[in-house]
Amino acid sequence: MRKLPPLSIAIISAVLLAACGSNHSEQTGNAATEVSRTAKHGEPNIVLILFEDMSPRIGAFGDDIATTPVLDALARESVRFPNTFTAAGVCAPSRAALITGVHQQTLGAQHMRTKGLLGLKGGGPIEYEAVPAADVKAFPELLRAAGYYTSNNYKTDYQFGEPFSIWDESGPDASWRKRRPGQPFFAMITLLKTHESYIWPEDMETGGHRLAELVIQRNRAELAGKPRVTDPQAVEVPPYLPDTAVVRADIARHYDNIAFEERQVQRILDELQADGLLDSTVVIVSTDHGDGLPRMKRSVYDSGIRVPMMIRFPGGENAGEVREELISFVDLAPTILDMAGAAVPAFIQGRDFLSSDFGAAATPARQYIFAASDRVDAVSQRYRAVRDEKFKYIRNFMPAKPFFEPSPFRDAQPTMRELWRLHRTGQLDALQASYFATPRPAEELYNLQDDPHETVNLAQSERYSAELQRLRRELDQWIERSGDLSAISEIELIERIWPGRQQPLTAAPQLDASAAGGGQQRVSISSATAGASIGYRLGGDPEGEWRLYTGPFTVAASTEVSAKAIRYGYRESEPTLLNALQ
Repeated sequence: MRKLPPLSIAIISAVLLAACGSNHSEQTGNAATEVSRTAKHGEPNIVLILFEDMSPRIGAFGDDIATTPVLDALARESVRFPNTFTAAGVCAPSRAALITGVHQQTLGAQHMRTKGLLGLKGGGPIEYEAVPAADVKAFPELLRAAGYYTSNNYKTDYQFGEPFSIWDESGPDASWRKRRPGQPFFAMITLLKTHESYIWPEDMETGGHRLAELVIQRNRAELAGKPRVTDPQAVEVPPYLPDTAVVRADIARHYDNIAFEERQVQRILDELQADGLLDSTVVIVSTDHGDGLPRMKRSVYDSGIRVPMMIRFPGGENAGEVREELISFVDLAPTILDMAGAAVPAFIQGRDFLSSDFGAAATPARQYIFAASDRVDAVSQRYRAVRDEKFKYIRNFMPAKPFFEPSPFRDAQPTMRELWRLHRTGQLDALQASYFATPRPAEELYNLQDDPHETVNLAQSERYSAELQRLRRELDQWIERSGDLSAISEIELIERIWPGRQQPLTAAPQLDASAAGGGQQRVSISSATAGASIGYRLGGDPEGEWRLYTGPFTVAASTEVSAKAIRYGYRESEPTLLNALQ
């Protein structure tokens, strides 16, 4: 387990480096805090807890309105990273980047969504799944290959399907408790009740809309007994939203949902403690993107992509420290892999923000954060953003379209209804009305220190022309470096990955066995599909559970072996059976 140093340790100067040796790696800065690593017995267990739709509305992150005693207490035992940013301001593209360490537009997973969910259509030309490059693997699969047990509760939403190879177990009841004795584990847990749809009031009129009725029924059941701890008159209304009773009520309800759902963090900690695992487990807490309110979720403004993150290390190393460096969600995959002692593959675009190995130079600190937004449901858009410590630059590739277009799911929320009402009656101020107007600025530039809400566009200011040119250049280089697949239309992208608009089928695995002596057989498995992940079962294994194939293995000659394969975004192969050697 690594031990973080005090923030005062000397800064290491270095030339700009590509993170993790990848040709796609993002440019980083020329300074980083040196980090050492403390030897432990075995590799650490790791738990990643993700709240839905939640900006840093936590007392320990400076929010005086928040009622978050559990998260505040955990923060005192953790290292806080207040400058953490997601790769997108909406869940599915953000989770695709998180789970792979690769930006969503490099994967072809940038559109929200590629495939329908819960009765909602995907919004694209057809329902499809992204097909990442053949070498791309989700980092929990790489942890499995390194010997970890991986469990997921329970959201996936990666946009390239749900490959069986990623998790040992995925579902509401998935648990580290099903691993082998002594096996290290990685558990990913999503906390849902901070999602935008839980802001919908339990008495909200649905107009007979079936999905809205289901959401309200769910909210009545799952939020029953939730305490009302936030005074709507005490909340801060950002300048891009109208200061009305409706908006204040939604913000207060969101705070209350956070206060209610944070209790689940305590439950998880208690379970680890009860199992005697808390002192050998790294606990990471963050959120999948910013708040589920208008001009927050689905945007590349900081309100949509800035999230809290804290990491509790076993033994309380560096508890209470605040690390100010910029961190992107694509950095989590390499950091967790290195933490587990697993190799970080070349395709990963992020950087390990904790350290390198013993004695090696620390990874240079990140100088820039990059984010993207593409089609969201049926609303076509294309934004790209680059941010450093002080400035944010946004490029809008579709300035003829307004920021707010009709979007049924988002528009059901009372705050969005209020925005539409005030827009129709001409009661919005100039800033708020601008989000409904066309043309939109093709470029936006913000001084984040003076204007944290990103409301004063400086792109036309001569005073900031040098900053504009610098960030334009950085964005251009990143777009070229990342292989941005939004340079082509979505339908052309689909034709590339699904020829004829038909989902490709993963080739069935080939199983080969040879006598290994002593009544044993040596089994090797392959698939003709490049990049296919392979799972196998031995006779007697539980139904539906597949071991991850990482190389040839030896079993008794009488053992029956079956295997199947999956390339991300492809259809899964049919199982192939290897008959026992006679």
